[in-house]
Amino acid sequence: MLGLHRFGTGRDRLTHGRKHRTIRSLRSRTALSSAPGQHGGILPGNASIGSQNSQMTESNDSTRPPKKRRRRRKSPRTQADAPAAVEQGAEKPSAQPRPTRKVRRKKTTASQNERGSDDSVSRDTSGPPLPDDSPFRELGLSPEMMRSLAAAEYLEPTPIQKGLIPRAMAGVDVMGQAQTGTGKTAAFAVPILEQIEPGGKGTPPQAIVLVPTRELAVQVRDEIEKLAHGRRVHVIAVYGGKPIRQQTQQLRLGAEVVVGTPGRVLDLIARDTLHLDQIRMMVLDEADRMLDIGFRPDIEKILRRCPSSRQTLLLSATIPPPVERLAKRYMREPEMLDFSPTDIGVETIEQYYFSVDPERKFDLLVQLIKREEPRQAIVFCRTRRGTEKIHRRLTRKFDGAEAIHGDLSQSLRDRVMRDFRAGKVRFLVATDVVGRGIDVSSISHIINYDIPQFCDDYVHRVGRTGRMGREGVAYTFVSPEEGAELTRIEMRINRLLKRDELPGFDALAEPKLQEPGEPLPEKPAPQPVFGKRTRRYRRAL
Repeated sequence: MLGLHRFGTGRDRLTHGRKHRTIRSLRSRTALSSAPGQHGGILPGNASIGSQNSQMTESNDSTRPPKKRRRRRKSPRTQADAPAAVEQGAEKPSAQPRPTRKVRRKKTTASQNERGSDDSVSRDTSGPPLPDDSPFRELGLSPEMMRSLAAAEYLEPTPIQKGLIPRAMAGVDVMGQAQTGTGKTAAFAVPILEQIEPGGKGTPPQAIVLVPTRELAVQVRDEIEKLAHGRRVHVIAVYGGKPIRQQTQQLRLGAEVVVGTPGRVLDLIARDTLHLDQIRMMVLDEADRMLDIGFRPDIEKILRRCPSSRQTLLLSATIPPPVERLAKRYMREPEMLDFSPTDIGVETIEQYYFSVDPERKFDLLVQLIKREEPRQAIVFCRTRRGTEKIHRRLTRKFDGAEAIHGDLSQSLRDRVMRDFRAGKVRFLVATDVVGRGIDVSSISHIINYDIPQFCDDYVHRVGRTGRMGREGVAYTFVSPEEGAELTRIEMRINRLLKRDELPGFDALAEPKLQEPGEPLPEKPAPQPVFGKRTRRYRRAL
């Protein structure tokens, strides 16, 4: 009994305690009845025992902790009503019932009930229509798309949108080339949303968009969701660096549009999760990189899985002739729409270059930032190790600097890009991973710390600023040995870069001139590589 009392539950302890008190009370009664002289005589009958029992019960109750009583909420009364009720002897008014709080529940659409509460499902809300004189009405779009364009604040189509949307809606394969920041994403997103049909749970995708980088996949997905305002369309992005199980579950729930990188798309196809037999439209965004040597085998494997009757769209800021010949193999009588035939650079961007020694580049970068005071800037480097090195040194000089490159985890890359879009990051040191398709309207300066290896990469780097007609500035650091690369870039963009200098800053080391009559410095004798220098013997005939 003692063991149960010590180690039992709370209710067991209370039960055993009551039993002990009952036994003690019975023993006390027996002792009183057997020892009459101790308390001055025998108590009369059962009354004595009952009185003694009541005394024992009172003593036991006094040792018990007092029970907590719940206070009842009284009905609110004013001080003037209280004395009147007491004088009249009226009963206290009963407490009024507490008003029930109304819980607002979110309304879910039928597609959300089938697929779950995913944020990527567009809610069926109507927006204000575009005005009657809007140029988008000439493209023959549906009323739902007109409301979506009005909600996304698209007022006038760009040249690439005006030329590509009608031909894509007619079912023609199109190759579109235009300057960076001219709305190429909306040019293929509008035809996709106009031609697909909303499906139910578990339906395979009807359109697929292939992009080269993970950040571009997220951006394209968000843009399509924004244009799907008022439609029950499910759009998902599949790319590496994220758990594949979550993307597999989203595909099983069904999706009309899939945006992804080639590697993850092939992985999902191999797992028998992504089926491409119902694909009606295939889009290759940033086609020059997609059809590069590294992506070409993956693209061919994906295209073999798609139906031969599909429609293919190819868009990029640069389409060299080799890429154009390669793309024609995958397309059926494609039409070429080129809106930048002579100058692929953006006219609203001022482009300069600095001649600087490699060891003085960082000092030039610090002085340039102090002079320009950019709102937001991207510093492009060629290698990942150089990106980390410049980032560490830049954080010691300025606040709000972050780095992004391919070696970082996907969660960290997403956080950096989210903070950069929100304006929390002022300086972004990056490789060419963000040089393709990233649209951040607040970027004012582009600094090429390392000159790009390819001319087209320069076009995409500089295109991160000056988006949609805004002004921007681009600076390129050129060492004396990189003059040939600068000339190729100028020939590619058909434009001469202006030379800039910082007053009081020596970017180039002055060469030491030799005075007349001074002897030339002697060359040091070559040292042996291994051990002592051996003698040379000439073998003659």
